[in-house]
Amino acid sequence: MSRVDEKSPKHCAKKGFNFNKFHKKLLFTFSTFLLTMLSLIFLVWLILHPTKPQFSLKDTDIYQLNLSGPNLINSTVRLTLLSNNPNKKVGIYYDVLQVYASYKGQIITRETSLPPFYQGNEETNLLSASLVGNQLPVAPSFGYEVGRDQRIGKFVLTLKVIGRLRWKVGTWVSGRYRFNVNCVAILPFNAIPSGPLSSKQGALCSTII
Repeated sequence: MSRVDEKSPKHCAKKGFNFNKFHKKLLFTFSTFLLTMLSLIFLVWLILHPTKPQFSLKDTDIYQLNLSGPNLINSTVRLTLLSNNPNKKVGIYYDVLQVYASYKGQIITRETSLPPFYQGNEETNLLSASLVGNQLPVAPSFGYEVGRDQRIGKFVLTLKVIGRLRWKVGTWVSGRYRFNVNCVAILPFNAIPSGPLSSKQGALCSTII
């Protein structure tokens, strides 16, 4: 009589356990590999330590700034900014750039979008924008504040840039980071202005990421 080799439920259960163990090993190997790659990227990031971009105001011109109603303003502002990437091994993708002007905490132009661009290592770019505000609401004291600055002979304008950027290290590109740039332009304000208010004095801007 031939021998019949029967497998008990215990043996089947044992094989099922080995199958699950194989999947656990595979998952552990994949997790270890992923953690190693992330640690390597983080280590490269720490070594290179990207420095935030630097912005400076090159020139500013105010062509229009008048009240069209009790609390409504029309304005036209043109400006030129210099954007510098101080990093030696890190590039910057500027995905979003929006610029607007404010005076004593009051927004006097609408946001203007600048085209996105890539900035290479230690590269400097010239950015120009024309800002316009039509029928924008302002505080009742706006006219008084402008008149007082005209008597003093100095007009202080705040220019702001808000946007999103990505860092590039070799072939690796980071996620998006929000950034804010704050610039202050001081323009001579004569008692009887003969033309646009202009400032050609360069001024450093503060950048927050």
